Amino acid sequence: MPIPGFQELMLPLLKLAADQKEHRLRDATEMLAIAFGLTDDERNKMLPSGTFPVFDNRAGWARTYLKQAGLLELPRRGYFRITPRGLEMLAQQPARIDIPLLNQFPEFVAFRQKRVDSTQNEPSTDPLVQDAPTPAETTPEELFAQAYQQLRSNLEAELLDQIRNATPAFFERLVIDLLVAMGYGGSRQDAGSVLGQSGDGGIDGTIKEDKLGLDVIYVQAKRWDSTVGRPEIQKFAGALQGQRANKGVFLTTSNFSREARDYASVITSKIILVDGALLVKLMADHGVGVSTASTYEIKKIDTDYFEGDSI
Repeated sequence: MPIPGFQELMLPLLKLAADQKEHRLRDATEMLAIAFGLTDDERNKMLPSGTFPVFDNRAGWARTYLKQAGLLELPRRGYFRITPRGLEMLAQQPARIDIPLLNQFPEFVAFRQKRVDSTQNEPSTDPLVQDAPTPAETTPEELFAQAYQQLRSNLEAELLDQIRNATPAFFERLVIDLLVAMGYGGSRQDAGSVLGQSGDGGIDGTIKEDKLGLDVIYVQAKRWDSTVGRPEIQKFAGALQGQRANKGVFLTTSNFSREARDYASVITSKIILVDGALLVKLMADHGVGVSTASTYEIKKIDTDYFEGDSI
């Protein structure tokens, strides 16, 4: 089953607190996961940022919304408890608790209005400022991550177009810059002195594995549009054997056939295949050919700061 949205979790979370005892959010989250029959994969699915489980994030936001509406209170760090208003809400036996239902409470409306004021003149996808739930009932962190992933995908597509339209000489320089940025080759000058030479024996050049040059990696860089097949990888592997080498990187602006990948995975030599999609991902990760346009910091409560006090 799909992971329940944060609005789906509001009523079960409030019912869990109906005993009027203090409940730890961590324990409540586990109980909700069991109640919804989540699989291990669903339970362990992370936000696109990879920093927090999706289900935990949604349970946390469900608690936040209920608290803002006055249905829950937070007696101490990491715990919640139902309020008299929350008990009154359960007594009405609602079929669902969601944002439209919570809009009856002035505190929640004021909370939402702050969000509206902070995003005025901008179309908002934040669930806090929408009357209707979003299709996937995603949390603000998920929406932010999805927007980031879209921007990142667009950037990588544009990068690949730029590389494919560049000259072979530029591509060789790009490969040098990327490998150095990733920690290979020692200095830029050292790397450039060995890479980009004539491709004798199917090898374009060599680069140090580390700054001390304890080992050498052989490099093949192909600015191609067509798929790289098994014969090219076999040729590269043969060149490595001729040099008594066992490490190589084959980079291309296109992609590799299944046969090429299968061959690279079974031979004795360690050959890493970097296709166009991985190439631009590595460039973006290591700041090669890109610059930072904007930076946003997502902050959260420092619970250690409030240790010992109610929040």
